[in-house]
Amino acid sequence: MPSERDRPHTLPAPSRALEAAADLAGAAGAVATATRDGDRELGQQAGIVTAASAAVSRHSGQSAHATLPGVLADVPVAVLVIDQKSSSVIYANSAAVELAGNVGLPVDADAWGAAAGLTDLSGGPLASSSGPLSTVAQGRPITGEAVRLSPGTSTERERADADDGHGDQLLWVTGFPLSQVDSVEQLALVVFLQLDPLEDTADPEAYLQALRERAVIATDITFTITDPREPDNPLVWVNPSFTRITGYEPDEVVGRNCRFLQGPATDPAAVSQIRSALEERRTVTTTLLNYRKDGSAFWNQLSVSPVFDGEGTLVSFVGVQTDVTERVRVERERESAFAAEQAARREAELARSIAEQARSDAERAQADAERAQNRLALMAEVTSALIATLDMTELLDRLATLCVPRLADWVFLTLVDQYGEVRETASRHRDGRQAELQEFSALHARHLPPASPSRRSITTSRSVLVDDLSDQVREQLIVHPGAREAFEKLGGTSALTVPMVARRRTLGALALVMTSPDRTFSRDDVELAEDLAARAALAMDNVRLYQQEHTVADTLQRSLLPELPFVAGIESAAHYVSASSAADVGGDFYDLLDLPDGSVGIAVGDVVGHDVAAAAAMGHLRGVLRAVVWEAENADPGAVLGRVDRLVQGLQVASLATMVWVRAMRPAREGAPWRVHVANAGHPPIMLRSPGGAVRILGEVTGLLVGVDHSTHRETLVLDVPSGSTLIAYTDGLIERPGRDMDEGIHELCERIVAAPVDASPRDLCDAAVSGALDHRDDVALIAVRFG
Repeated sequence: MPSERDRPHTLPAPSRALEAAADLAGAAGAVATATRDGDRELGQQAGIVTAASAAVSRHSGQSAHATLPGVLADVPVAVLVIDQKSSSVIYANSAAVELAGNVGLPVDADAWGAAAGLTDLSGGPLASSSGPLSTVAQGRPITGEAVRLSPGTSTERERADADDGHGDQLLWVTGFPLSQVDSVEQLALVVFLQLDPLEDTADPEAYLQALRERAVIATDITFTITDPREPDNPLVWVNPSFTRITGYEPDEVVGRNCRFLQGPATDPAAVSQIRSALEERRTVTTTLLNYRKDGSAFWNQLSVSPVFDGEGTLVSFVGVQTDVTERVRVERERESAFAAEQAARREAELARSIAEQARSDAERAQADAERAQNRLALMAEVTSALIATLDMTELLDRLATLCVPRLADWVFLTLVDQYGEVRETASRHRDGRQAELQEFSALHARHLPPASPSRRSITTSRSVLVDDLSDQVREQLIVHPGAREAFEKLGGTSALTVPMVARRRTLGALALVMTSPDRTFSRDDVELAEDLAARAALAMDNVRLYQQEHTVADTLQRSLLPELPFVAGIESAAHYVSASSAADVGGDFYDLLDLPDGSVGIAVGDVVGHDVAAAAAMGHLRGVLRAVVWEAENADPGAVLGRVDRLVQGLQVASLATMVWVRAMRPAREGAPWRVHVANAGHPPIMLRSPGGAVRILGEVTGLLVGVDHSTHRETLVLDVPSGSTLIAYTDGLIERPGRDMDEGIHELCERIVAAPVDASPRDLCDAAVSGALDHRDDVALIAVRFG
């Protein structure tokens, strides 16, 4: 058998998996207009970039640019292709022409931006040295930058004169190189996404910062495809993020088994786990230590899933990899912090025992021990209070409450983004003074001068102590007159600011203020404040990481759910609510099928588990169900669920799952009822709402969960349903609450459906179903279908 070094590294003919990657452009178009939500917009960006990258990788010669119009022409967001060698725009899709006018091509990238009327957020022209189009043309990626489209500033006279002042838009610009370094053509892709106006958002800075953080996540996930039909299961495709994370170019890795990422410290148990899953053709998720091309190590969270063709033959493995080095470091730092706290407790106990033995030093030793114990108790309380929330605003409020009046008379907290701009503040005074605090926070945070203690702590990552806040000193530190007046009302004779630093990043500053000259900050106070700030910063960064992971998890879950198709004779709507108590993805799903025999199929189900494996199993289970019902020899729902059960257990698709399958037969003649067949595998009972608004709970039919016993005979309930009736199917997250019986939840849901107007549409009924107080600890999938 040839070694990895001898095996050729040329890219093989595109497999079906690579062709599917190109189809992502169409998928992005299908959801482009559904919502203006930031996560959905970044999902469009990821799909377009992946599709374009796959197209260029399949045509790496001089014809690569000729393939891109076919992929990008109908994408419903504005897209440009830039030739990096000439720094010119060579292609603009129809959405880009509609957005910016029909600028003649090819044209210099900056000239295109000026003709379109692109400006920075303040309305100034984009500098050619730092504008996003120039940056992309120079071969550097732009993960996200906000610009304005102002047609009135266009260098094209007709476009500028035609502007009525209402055409301004806020755009999100991203750009990525498409070609490999050694390619004949050097192409780059620029995507424009329309955003909500900043004046329509509660916090513009937080809104833009959230988009930047999500964009970084969306471009740092690595995808790989291997071919198990070839010897040693070699790689056949990697996306550009693979090169950014590992340092390996595609032509260095294609044709090789990906074990080259392993190194001396890679855990053999993790490798064995992956090898066993590949041999057994099942999905596996694990975290292991890998090595980049330069030899540096990183923690890699890897999920590998098998892909089968319609005949059940294994054709490829798809790998999703994420650099989780920071998350692993967080866990180890938490363990180290706990060990340090335990060591401090032991030292305090030792100090007390020594004090008891030495009479002459007993009084001093006792005082030191009490002081250390009080500090430890405070730190324990701080840790418990801060780690108990995953909401940043609540965390800041808790931190301010812990500081006042224990450490100071009032406190001012400043949270900054990665560029050092103030994004959020919090404050508290021992006497209330909310009006003065709000005025000071608003004015001082907006004009935070370089000389202010908070800005100095943020810039230098060091504590700043101001012992005497005289009038002259206040004029230097607080430049805005209104903020200085508010400070004088609040009072202040001395101030201490400490930076909040976590994982080598300064998140903000903690400012403590004393209002009496008799109360000042000692060295112990400074150390205590620094310890408190360090713990608070770690909790804040944990919240930030959690929010990032939850965003990725929610995006993955929603990407696995189908878009409801148009089916003649029915009206349908669906709703999905993700859990918010963890960053996990779940296995809840719904589906609607227009079957070849003219009947309508409706499904809802829930795979046991809340992790990536459950989401992957859900996708496989939906695929198995669709394969079974499409042109089934026996279309009876009970027989269908029995067949699904046998396939699930035989192919090891999922461990356990609940499911309802409904087959609705169209009326035999005008005015006749629909014939509805229902089978249930351990799922909550579906509901049927009559045209008059009455609701029937179909609890007559039930059965064992899928995956328990494939030999079980499953019953089918047959109903004649008049036109205008609505069927409602849901998952248990809609009815379950801790300490409450499920029957009570079903009864409350039924009451909400009954209370809806008689002429309520399926969308209205979905809204009514989720209008109750959701627990948010489990996902909710819901589908409503009205028979016409």
